[in-house]
Amino acid sequence: MCGIVGYTGAKVAQSVLLVGLEKLEYRGYDSAGIATIHHGELGVRKKEGKLRQLADLLASQPLGGTIGIGHTRWATHGEPSDINAHPHTDGEDRLAIVHNGVIENYLQLRDELERAGHVFKSETDSEVLAHLLADYLADGLAPQHALLATYSRLEGYFVLAVVSESFPDTIYAIRQGPPLVIGLGENENFLASDTNALLRFTRRVVFVEDGQVVKLNRNKVSVIDRDGQPVELRIREIKLDAQEMDKGDYPHYMLKEIFEQPRLLGDIFLSRVSNHRDIAFSNLGLTAQDLNSVNRVVIQAAGTSWHAGLVGKYILEHYVRLHVEVDVSSEFRYRNPVLGGDTIVMAISQSGETADTLAGIREAKSKFIKILSLVNVEGSTIDRESDGVIHLRAGPEIGVASTKAFTAELIALVLLAMYWGRLKYAIDDAGVREVLRELEQIPEKMEMILAQNDALKELAGGFADAKDFFFIGRGYNYPTALEGALKLKEISYIHATGYPAGELKHGPIALIESDTPVVAICNEGPTYQKTMSNVSEVRARGGRIIIVATEGDTEAGTIADHVIYIPPVIDELSPLLTVVPLQLLAYHTAVARGCDVDRPRNLAKSVTVE
Repeated sequence: MCGIVGYTGAKVAQSVLLVGLEKLEYRGYDSAGIATIHHGELGVRKKEGKLRQLADLLASQPLGGTIGIGHTRWATHGEPSDINAHPHTDGEDRLAIVHNGVIENYLQLRDELERAGHVFKSETDSEVLAHLLADYLADGLAPQHALLATYSRLEGYFVLAVVSESFPDTIYAIRQGPPLVIGLGENENFLASDTNALLRFTRRVVFVEDGQVVKLNRNKVSVIDRDGQPVELRIREIKLDAQEMDKGDYPHYMLKEIFEQPRLLGDIFLSRVSNHRDIAFSNLGLTAQDLNSVNRVVIQAAGTSWHAGLVGKYILEHYVRLHVEVDVSSEFRYRNPVLGGDTIVMAISQSGETADTLAGIREAKSKFIKILSLVNVEGSTIDRESDGVIHLRAGPEIGVASTKAFTAELIALVLLAMYWGRLKYAIDDAGVREVLRELEQIPEKMEMILAQNDALKELAGGFADAKDFFFIGRGYNYPTALEGALKLKEISYIHATGYPAGELKHGPIALIESDTPVVAICNEGPTYQKTMSNVSEVRARGGRIIIVATEGDTEAGTIADHVIYIPPVIDELSPLLTVVPLQLLAYHTAVARGCDVDRPRNLAKSVTVE
């Protein structure tokens, strides 16, 4: 969602802030702006549109100063516009704030402030924060305590950072929900929504917790909690290589990340498995006794991670013989789930900051349920708040449409099933070895699919004008159908829907018309013939059929308009392969339509508000 950066030091703040905001572009945004203090005076520049438009504005109207805050906005309250862009100022234009999140009670606060004589310029919930904070400062409260007083009035999720002419050498910030990271430098310090914005400048970071207030100047950083008590800084060293954030020779991050999958999964396998038998999770955090006491797993996740969770249900039920439920995180929290002592809640999140998923684990913890999470970003909030964690080790994923994180989630779930299944004597050593040998071959088989990239590009070009797409699959590949549909619609803007293949005749087949594209996942396995029968039903109604089939399948070519072949693989691991051509199909369709593949409209990489 929205991105925040802050800087205080000896460099020109404008330049540092622009670099930081550029590294946050992947989060999704519709406008950007910065505020600096120069010779004791506040200056603000903000602009609707891409960051380059703000850069052009600053080239003609530069801001001086060595302290400032910046923001990329993803609109919630108020349309994208120059006025609604951040930073927002108080009534006297002496204080500026940037805000990530949603203030749920802003209408009541705005009404109260307007009755007190405040005049608002924007339609946003965020501007309320500038006026409310200014009032507390005018009452004589010190900045940190003014922020705590403001905090006490707010409902919702938010990160707030502020600069002011009243404290021209210091940035203050407070967090409740969305992420905030302090970067520690030499005679300079930083703030950001995530570590990506800091890697050019420092690797030493401090993760801010909920209810903490940050005081930041060039030589010192201090933090107090919501009770006003000092907090000891826990400094972490970021290991991520900044070069991993570069897309290299690829035209888009998404394509680079699709092609990274074979190497990535190979590295994960080698780091977790030895002797085709022993599986190690260095940060699992749960004992064998903890896992043996579990009879029920509730997986909660959002978007692509939810699809991985659906595959995980099949895998855990098959290999560990556990009762597994899968919930969309935004529904899980509000249905008052029945959670007993034999239950574990599993959260899956690439960013480790997904607001709905984080709220779900807090709901479970309030019922004294243990949390096992799969996250990609070490040090993220979900990482820190979980009892046990499996780090995905997918590396930075910049493209908004998740690809390599999905397959990293799948391999983590398979390895967890092998580890857990052996503990529960649901699978023996021979069975584990068989699955691990198959898993070891997945990277090479992925490479064979990626070798079809040119053919998939040509295929996608023929469907770029389609208005609707259907994706169907059964068993392990019903979630793959959902994921294929999601990838296509989020980056190409074509309406696409995934279905269990057997559900077509229970209603959706009414939508099949002449030339409607239908992608059917018909890999070799126990549901092959049933799925092919469903494809025949589509063919009888004039649909254009694309089949994902196993090499050597002679039947698929007799019924489909196009066949994409994958190497043979056991059914339980098939989503690791079947998803790859669907990722490429979505990518090339979006490129053919001229879409912004890495930053699709209206979407954010990390959804940090509910």
